[in-house]
Amino acid sequence: MRMIINAFIVSFTALAVHAEPSVERGEYLVRGPAGCGNCHTPKTANGPDMTNELGGFLVEKNPAFEAWAVNITPGARVADWSDEELARAIREGIRPDGSVIGPPMPIGLYRGLSDDDLYSIVAFLRTVPASQNETPYSTYNIPLPPAYGPPIESVSAPPQAVSVEYGEYLAGPVAHCIECHTPMGDKGPMFDTHLGVGGFEFHGPWGTSVSPNLTTHQDGLAGYSDEDIKAMITQGIRPDGSRMLPPMGYPHYAAMTENDLDAVVLYLRQLPPLPNGG
Repeated sequence: MRMIINAFIVSFTALAVHAEPSVERGEYLVRGPAGCGNCHTPKTANGPDMTNELGGFLVEKNPAFEAWAVNITPGARVADWSDEELARAIREGIRPDGSVIGPPMPIGLYRGLSDDDLYSIVAFLRTVPASQNETPYSTYNIPLPPAYGPPIESVSAPPQAVSVEYGEYLAGPVAHCIECHTPMGDKGPMFDTHLGVGGFEFHGPWGTSVSPNLTTHQDGLAGYSDEDIKAMITQGIRPDGSRMLPPMGYPHYAAMTENDLDAVVLYLRQLPPLPNGG
């Protein structure tokens, strides 16, 4: 009998940490750790234009490309896409017409989004107020790949827990922290050799901001407490009180649960110590 009860507890726990897709989960991800509005919501001098939440924004314009994070509300072209087509665009970077979505959309990491989280995001996007904001497609002066990999059949997430594995999932496929905090090479982020060492430059109205080192090296987070790290993630405030610059989505990360923040910090604490520049 005890074995049966233990088996039931294990099964119940597994069900609890592998939730089914839901609008509530999608809202948490989109407005929280995934920070979709950090790119897709128009910006004003006073901050995000929440009357046009997720209505699209010019993210980057440089000699290589003019990148628009397009309107992804029900008032945009994506309203005519099926849930499967919108999900494929998010996770694989392929639109229904077969065209490829280019950078800075982090498709390489989004390929690791779980089925449940992906369809939770899609479900929530269908519920946001429709914005009539018009955004063009991005234009590129660099070649784009025909695809970012083979078609994806199914992806499962690690159990939701304060664990290195779940922290890695949050910092990778969900919040894509490791992309912004890893230098770019000729073939994209240098995850194999420079994971988390920072050095990625971001240009905007604030000037130029450079992503810092997230590894356990003294150039990185070695001297910071867990609470210091959480304050930097969620408030953009360093231990000395100085403010950090955009484009990191501090308001989105402020919506993260304490357990999710703990999992991310736990993951960062085990990154190999690498100096700035790798």
